[in-house]
Amino acid sequence: MTVKVGINHSALNDGAVPHPGAVARRIEDLGLDSFWCGDHLSTRDATLESSLTLAAAASATERIDVGFAVLQLALRPSAWVAKQIGTLHFLSEDRLLLGVGVGGDRPDEWAAADAPLPNRGHRTDALLRALPRLLSGDPTRLPDNDAEVTLLPCVPMPPVWIGGHSPAALRRTARYGQGWLPALLTPDQIQQSMETVARLADEAGNPTPAAGVQLFTAITATPGDPEHRQLARFLSDKFGLPEEQAADIVATGPPEHLAEQIARYQKAGVEHVVLSPLGSDSWELRTALAAETKALL
Repeated sequence: MTVKVGINHSALNDGAVPHPGAVARRIEDLGLDSFWCGDHLSTRDATLESSLTLAAAASATERIDVGFAVLQLALRPSAWVAKQIGTLHFLSEDRLLLGVGVGGDRPDEWAAADAPLPNRGHRTDALLRALPRLLSGDPTRLPDNDAEVTLLPCVPMPPVWIGGHSPAALRRTARYGQGWLPALLTPDQIQQSMETVARLADEAGNPTPAAGVQLFTAITATPGDPEHRQLARFLSDKFGLPEEQAADIVATGPPEHLAEQIARYQKAGVEHVVLSPLGSDSWELRTALAAETKALL
């Protein structure tokens, strides 16, 4: 099985945000497979609006996929977010990967968006059920207000990749997902959870979704144990992970070392790896080292 490798767009250590079109072009030129971005209204980091970021990446490329990692569907009114998804799939010429999550880790941005935080999982599921009909151009009742809307032009339903690793996220993956895109999990944890997803999908009469993973990385030109420890400590503090688990999911070092770490996930059944690079290196060097990593797989 050949594993696909993509890059998650992010700000640099100094807060500068590289232009997504430039990054996406370089990703495509280097032979990588996909450009991704997260979806937040307001964080401590500099972030761009996700659908516009992917539109810029799509307009600058012809081959690579562009994906949300992951879109907080319930943060927006359902008609508008469906319109954004359909427009982006049209502009990218059907290259959109619709990563979806329930979010909620930053309640302040939900308040700022005037979006209710409770029952966001239920609202996410309701829109996932309605989305194929909305994108098909058929008159559709909206799940949040029961108004009827017709969205044109009609577009194909993009592949859905579900984020998260809670029991609800695994059920959502089995029901609606063509792929599962968790983060902060070891290869063993992914393999065990995929067994659950496969069983739930079979019970629902659906094909087993593909497995992906978001990996936090510090790709360097030379081996660096300090970088590994520093990044593991960062993840442990940021996400409340046990230090041993944080150290096991960090992917650091030169391309040959990173390729070995990705191969562990590949062996666990992962088909698409999304690298979230951290560290002080330029985005040009990050993407070049990621491409070297992919060539070693």
